[in-house]
Amino acid sequence: MRKVVLALLVSAFSLSVAVAQSTPPQTIPVDQIHTGMRGVAYTVFQGVNPEPMDVEVLGILHNVNGPKGDIILVRLHGAKVEYTGVVAGMSGSPVYLDGKLAGALAFRIGEFSKEPIAGVTPIADMLEINAMDKSPAEEVAAAKPTVNNVAGKTSSPGISPSVSEPEQSFANYLRPIDAPLIFNGFSEDTMRTFAPQFASAGVVPVMGAGSMNSDVKQPEPLVPGSAVSAVLVSGDMDIEATCTVTYVDANHLLACGHPLLQFGSVDLPMNKAQVLATLPSPLNAFKIVNTTERAGVFVQDRHTGILGVFNKKPDMIPVTLNIHSGASEKQFHYQVLNNARLSPVAIMATVYQALHGVNEYGEEITYRLNGSIDVKGFPNVQLKNMFSPADGGQPAAMAAALSLGERFGRIYDNPYNAPEVNGVNLDFDLVRERRWARLDSARTDVTEVRPGDEITVETVLAPYRGERSVHEIPVKIPPSVSKGTLRILVCDGDTLDRMSRGTPAFGRKLDLASTIALLNKEHSNNRIYVSLLEADPEARVADKVMPTLPISVMNVMDDMRDNQEMIVSGESSVDETATPPLDYVVSGAQLLTLTVK
Repeated sequence: MRKVVLALLVSAFSLSVAVAQSTPPQTIPVDQIHTGMRGVAYTVFQGVNPEPMDVEVLGILHNVNGPKGDIILVRLHGAKVEYTGVVAGMSGSPVYLDGKLAGALAFRIGEFSKEPIAGVTPIADMLEINAMDKSPAEEVAAAKPTVNNVAGKTSSPGISPSVSEPEQSFANYLRPIDAPLIFNGFSEDTMRTFAPQFASAGVVPVMGAGSMNSDVKQPEPLVPGSAVSAVLVSGDMDIEATCTVTYVDANHLLACGHPLLQFGSVDLPMNKAQVLATLPSPLNAFKIVNTTERAGVFVQDRHTGILGVFNKKPDMIPVTLNIHSGASEKQFHYQVLNNARLSPVAIMATVYQALHGVNEYGEEITYRLNGSIDVKGFPNVQLKNMFSPADGGQPAAMAAALSLGERFGRIYDNPYNAPEVNGVNLDFDLVRERRWARLDSARTDVTEVRPGDEITVETVLAPYRGERSVHEIPVKIPPSVSKGTLRILVCDGDTLDRMSRGTPAFGRKLDLASTIALLNKEHSNNRIYVSLLEADPEARVADKVMPTLPISVMNVMDDMRDNQEMIVSGESSVDETATPPLDYVVSGAQLLTLTVK
């Protein structure tokens, strides 16, 4: 008899959902909810069809989810939920009282609760989320990752590990139900390596299981209680978070009842999902989920939930990564989300995993990178460099990943233009040995020069486990050079770039055009550079350099510092030359001094 009743309930629920998609459901405000009320909630325990759970209202908790952020405290009843407890992936499950939508299951009590007691986000708070809102989330969350808005153990906000244990225990009695952020195609080493970077962006990977195949069709429509996934990375590597649908109309749906990342306006693929099983555990109960076909796009990630739009395509960044290693070649295709905080981290982790996860990987590997980042409306950011393990330094795969993440971060980190990254193409040539060399010495055969003279700088490279080699670099003294001391900096490309980054101007925010221009002027690390430094001031405005300016001109330009991206340094680089590309990653610096007569 009970099975017949449950079947009738599910059938009635499905019929009411079909009507609700054309007519918004009735809702019940918090002030009409009282202790002892009974109702029903829906979630998927297995498959795609939501199943009912009995709900008993225990009371109202006022101001626990921020100012005026009330939470409805409920106890769930039913054989399945009493066996599994409140599980990760259940957040967003709709709760109906007196046949009206009250809100979404969103919070759980502590870690080891023996009873399925949960907190419900009122539906009125969720309905405030506006699809047209283009504002980002609160900047404080991004600027201060140690406060409560940072993700704790899940993709939902929790308590930062940096707070003290008593504070953590006190604030954590009611915490968002985990929305498992599942990483497929990533090794444990990759996740351990990049966990701090994900945490600083508001994401901490959690234990979970499942997979993603957006080609799998799922004919069942998304209804309140269905499982739904937000996709951060898709393709040969996947990152997705799964929760439950709360509300559906003809154009939108609301889910989760709490934020995934609280990024504000977002553009994330919204996919259907199948629950393979619900795993009970006192420590970490969760749903095992397969993410399936695309259903639309999540456009808002806010304090009380996430909002999705049907019949819209997401704006993801396509990445093509090729690894050439002699006779074999491997190619990876995937897409990453377009987000200022998380895209650089996602690029780093996926590149590291692709390089680290091939059979040819080893500690003595060197990579030659040739690629580009396509930014709409701007020249491509050119990527041409070598990466090799240095003495006591990072593995080559890590150096390559960090280099790409740093460039992505600088593209996004400007207050003037929102970048539209159309695609990333990366070609890595893999060399099965450590191609690294130290700049051992540099010298000239003269100590005095005249303007217009040509001299030779002789450099000695000491390769890793190889014979030293001599490289002669012809250098012409500029005719306009002033009399006095002329310094010659002989170094690798990273040293020159770090000198530029170390100036006060580098801390200023440049527009996107200037940022890309500077990125394309950076030096490769497989050459020896010779830079002539003269003791005259130099001005930099954005990506433009004006060397050896007279004092009179500098005094005129001094008033421009407050309204332009301008800095002044006391030394000018009057000329720069370099060797042809070498088959080594060069490291080291030497400083020579000449007298100009």
